[in-house]
Amino acid sequence: ACTGIENIDEAITLLEQNNWDLVAAINGVIPQENGILQSEYGVETLHGPAYGPTSHSAAASSAPSSSSAFRHVVPSRQIVERQPRMLDFRVEYRDRNVDVVLEDSSTVGDIKHILENELQIPASKMLLKGWKTGDVDDSTVLKSLHLPKNNSLYVLTPDLPPPSSSHSGALQESLNQNFMLIVTHREVQREYNLNFSGSSTIQEVKRNVYDLTSIPVRHQLWEGWPPSATDDSMTLAVSGLTFPCHRLTVGRRSSPVQTREQSEEQCTDVHMVSDSDGDDFEDATEFGVDDGEMFGVASSALRKSPMMPENAENEGDALLQFTAEFSSRYGDCHPVYFIGSLEAAFQEAFYGKARDRKLLAIYLHHDESVLTNVFCSQMLCAESIVSYLSQNFITWAWDMTKEANRARFLTMCTRHFGSVVAQTIRTQKTDQFPLFLIIMGKRSSNEVLNVIQGNTTVDELMMRLMAAMEIFSAQQQEDIKDEDEREARENVKREQDEAYRISLEADRAKREAQEREMAEQFRLEQIRKEQEEEREAIRLSLEQSLPPEPKEESTESVSKLRIRTPSGEFFERRFLASSKLQVVFDFVASKGYPWEEYKLLGTFPRRDVTQLDPNKSLLEVKLYPQETLFLEAKE
Repeated sequence: ACTGIENIDEAITLLEQNNWDLVAAINGVIPQENGILQSEYGVETLHGPAYGPTSHSAAASSAPSSSSAFRHVVPSRQIVERQPRMLDFRVEYRDRNVDVVLEDSSTVGDIKHILENELQIPASKMLLKGWKTGDVDDSTVLKSLHLPKNNSLYVLTPDLPPPSSSHSGALQESLNQNFMLIVTHREVQREYNLNFSGSSTIQEVKRNVYDLTSIPVRHQLWEGWPPSATDDSMTLAVSGLTFPCHRLTVGRRSSPVQTREQSEEQCTDVHMVSDSDGDDFEDATEFGVDDGEMFGVASSALRKSPMMPENAENEGDALLQFTAEFSSRYGDCHPVYFIGSLEAAFQEAFYGKARDRKLLAIYLHHDESVLTNVFCSQMLCAESIVSYLSQNFITWAWDMTKEANRARFLTMCTRHFGSVVAQTIRTQKTDQFPLFLIIMGKRSSNEVLNVIQGNTTVDELMMRLMAAMEIFSAQQQEDIKDEDEREARENVKREQDEAYRISLEADRAKREAQEREMAEQFRLEQIRKEQEEEREAIRLSLEQSLPPEPKEESTESVSKLRIRTPSGEFFERRFLASSKLQVVFDFVASKGYPWEEYKLLGTFPRRDVTQLDPNKSLLEVKLYPQETLFLEAKE
C-alpha cells in the first residue's frame, strides 16, 4: 500500500535485505522528499566498486553484504540516504551463461557493456530479451522495472551469423534444445508458458493449445510465427523460432464463413491463419470432428463425454463417472472427489469429532464455460491446490451442464443452504462457471463462506482457501474447547455413575451374603433341631427298652454302677449281674451320652469299657458288685 510494489518476490527480497525491518525497507524504497515516512532511523550507505560479471559464489556472497548495509542507529531527524539495491542477472547466450550483479540505479545499457566485454559482441548488435515488462531500451533504469533480486535474461544476435559448425551437428543440437513458447490467448488475456523440444512440430503445438483454449486448430488465428514457418509439419528447431523463448498470440477466428477475398487475404500471411483448407479437413478427421463442427457446433460438445449422466438416480454412481471423466481430461493429479451423496459429504465433513472436522468444498463444473478448461488444468489440478484441498477439505463435485442436473443441485442447495444461496447460484451466468463453494458446518446450519468463480488465479484461489481455513480454524478451536469441556463433564458423570453402580453392587453383594448367611444358619439350625429330635427319639426309645431296675432286696445278684458325666454330675443305677454290658451302654445313651460319641472308662484299673464285648455280662467284665465309671467324649 505504501510502495506500490505488487511483486511478492521483490517485496520479500527488500525485507530480507533489511532484516525484516518494515520501516527500514519502506524507507529504502520511497524517496524521503515525498514525505510519506518521517525518518527516525539512520541508514548507513554501502559504497563499493562497480559490479561486473561474477560467478555464483560471488553473487551469493554479495547478498549478506547488501543486507548488512542497513543497521539501526540513534534516531535522528536527518534525511535517510537510500541504500542501493543489488540485482542479480543470469544472461544466457547460445551455450554460455554469464552472471552479472548491478545496482538498481544502473541502466540496461550498463548490462550490455559488461556483456560486450564478456561475449566479445558489440553492444549495438545485442537484443537483450526476457524482461517481464513492456518496452525496454538501453536508457531504461533498472529501478523503474521493479525487478526481483534474481533475474534470467537471454541475448539474441540476429545480425550476426551463427558460429561455424557442421550443419548436421547444429541441427541435432537444435532438435535436443527445449523451447519456451509464451502463448497469449487473446480473448481471455491469459498467458501460457509451454515447453517443447526442438523435435516437436508446429502442428503438435497447435493441438496442445487446442486442449488449453478449446479453440480447434482450424479456427486458430495466430500471430508471431517466423516467416520460415510455412508448414505445420515443420519442427520447432528449423522453424526459425527465437531460442530459448518465443512469444506467440492465438485467438479464435471471428466466423468460419468467409468471403473469397477475406480468405485469400488471410492466406497470404502464414502467421495469421493456422492451416490451409485441406489441413482443416485433416484436423477435423484426426480430432473426431464431424460436419456439425464445420457449421459452428462446439467441438468440445462433440468430442467429450459428459462429465455426469443426465437424471442420474444415484449420486455416488454419478460422482464415479465424474471422477473418471475428469481424470481422462485433465490427468490423475486432481482433487480427491468424495463419492456419495451431498448428505454423506456433510456427514463426513461436519459431524465427526471437532478435531477431525473439515471444510466442505463443492466444485460446480460447466462444460460450456470458456473458463472451465483453464480453471481445471491450471488451477484445480495444481499440485499446491490438490495438496491443500486433500489436507483440509472434503471435496464434492457436480456437473451443471445439463439442465436436469442443474435443477437437481439447486433443489439440494435450497434444502441445505437456503433460498438465498440457491438464488445466487441460479443467477450465475455460464461464463462465470466453474464455481467453487466453501462450506463450513455450524451447530444449527451450514454456512457458505465463499463462492469462488472461475476467472481467478492459482495464488488468489490459494489465498481464498487459506482465508476460509482461518475462519474455520477459529470456529474449530471453539468447538474443540466446548467438546473437551463437554467430554470432561460427561467423564465426571460417568465416573460418578460408575462409583454409584459399584456402591449398589457392593450393597447388593453384602445383602446377598447376609441373606445367604441367614439361610445357612437357618439350615444348620434346622439340621441341629432334627438331629436333636432324632437323638431324643433314640434316647426315649432306649429308655423304654431298658429292663426295669432291680430292687435292692432282690434275691438275684445285683451290680450297682455309679457314672460321672463330663459336667461333673453323677447318676446311679442297679443292674442284674447277669445283664449284658449293652444294657449299660443303652442306659448311658438314654441319658444323652451315646456310646458312638462317648467312651466309658473304669477307674481301678483304668480301662475303656466301651472297647469290651457288649454281649458279655457285667459279672464277666468285672463290674460287680459295684463300680464307679466316668464318661469322656471321644476325640
